[in-house]
Amino acid sequence: MIFIIFNELIKLLCISEHLLKSIKYLWYPDLNMENLIDKIVALEKVSKELEPSIEVRNSYNEEVQNFTNNFIATTEEKKSYYGGTPDSEKLGVKPGKKDLKELLSIYTSEVVEKGINPASGGHLGYIPGGGIYTSALGDMLASVTNEYAGMYFGSPGAVTMENELLNWMKEVFGFPKESVGNLTSGGSIANLIALTAARDKHQIKNEKITKSVIYLSPQIHHCIHKAIRIIGLEDIQVRLLELDDLSRIDAGKLALSIEKDKTKGLNPFMVIASAGTTDTGAVDPLKQIGEIAQTNDLWYHVDGAYGGFFILSESVKHLFSGIEMADSLVIDPHKGLFLPYGLGAVLVKDKEAVFHSHHYTANYMQDATTNAQINPADVSPELTKHYRGLRLWVPLHLHGLEPFVACLDEKLLLTTYFRSQLLEVGFELGPEPDLTVSYFWYPSREIDENKYNEKLMEIIHKDGRVFLSSTKIDGKFVIRMAILSFRTKKATIDKAMVMIEKCVIQTNEYFNIDK
Repeated sequence: MIFIIFNELIKLLCISEHLLKSIKYLWYPDLNMENLIDKIVALEKVSKELEPSIEVRNSYNEEVQNFTNNFIATTEEKKSYYGGTPDSEKLGVKPGKKDLKELLSIYTSEVVEKGINPASGGHLGYIPGGGIYTSALGDMLASVTNEYAGMYFGSPGAVTMENELLNWMKEVFGFPKESVGNLTSGGSIANLIALTAARDKHQIKNEKITKSVIYLSPQIHHCIHKAIRIIGLEDIQVRLLELDDLSRIDAGKLALSIEKDKTKGLNPFMVIASAGTTDTGAVDPLKQIGEIAQTNDLWYHVDGAYGGFFILSESVKHLFSGIEMADSLVIDPHKGLFLPYGLGAVLVKDKEAVFHSHHYTANYMQDATTNAQINPADVSPELTKHYRGLRLWVPLHLHGLEPFVACLDEKLLLTTYFRSQLLEVGFELGPEPDLTVSYFWYPSREIDENKYNEKLMEIIHKDGRVFLSSTKIDGKFVIRMAILSFRTKKATIDKAMVMIEKCVIQTNEYFNIDK
């Protein structure tokens, strides 16, 4: 307390900065200039460990490369799903050091070999992040060079690269050049940005919230519902639309629902369609919905996180007619372009609607003011932003687009093949999917079908050679396939069929069914 009062008195007496420093050194004699320099030098010797020598770096690189090569070489031999609980003690942080070999061993046993193996071609349960090797090279370069991709002033090259990737996506999906976009961490943040823009464009706030209406499919991805809450629209009216026999939004029923809400004095303002639902792989009638949205002055949002990049496949390109009519669009390169988790994208036609929530200035960033490019930080909640663009830019240039398109076509055909094999051994199937998500169940006369298939799912998970998931369609428990891993091949489906047939036998034995 005495020291604080003393300092304030010095300031009041306007003592010069030089004299103030002199008094400070007198007050703390151990902080004189000689001791200060000695301490800096001593700390520098310790902190230098954070900059390993080239010999140490080469050693690290060799160990990581050996781990990587072994992981890729043995991926298809290993399970696609592991049980077990990670050892918290091993994964915790304690004083002391471990060498890289030990860390890689812990990482293998407690992370890689626990839960789902998303790098496996046998990951058929959820929409996987791909994990192509050349994308990892881009991530390594981004981490080593540590470019700041949030503002053009900080790294004009990084921001330009990311904006050019977004410009490429605008061309693919027929969006105008003046649209804005952002490379996000995934579909959740991408959808959040789009829905925030829609809210601000239509000024949905205060008492207007409870009278406004959003229209969407009951099979819409749950991150949409999360985004609605996060942006303060929890009390808005949400209309879950009727679907046709192929799980697509019934456009005629949508038009009727909008008209009915208008006659009630409500404020319809947004409709959300899917370019590939996660439950059934359905692509909504995008053009019809777009026309209805235009007629009624609704913001039209398309969630194409899973299925959007299938527009590159000539065999299903027609399903995406009308996607260019959207006011905003979400697509995930870490799904349809097989990249590692952590790269989504959003495109929005109305720049000002996006800027309303995200464009801010600060005195300390006055040097960064520029109109040369759209700053990623001006169209996203993120100011600190990972340089995500390299993980897409490197593989697109190293491989070209052709292998990506071939992989998409391959997954479409594998879905057809898998369904045909299931049919042959007695399974019943959901409707023909638009893309690569489908569902099936085993019919049972002896026992409740839901109960039977729940047990079958449990036994499939316990086996783990191939990972499948489950969902409920109109209250019916069904087993779900989601084929999108770049490593999923015909041999993977054949292995899945061997596993499934064995698991059916075990399920029958469990229920004492004689077949």
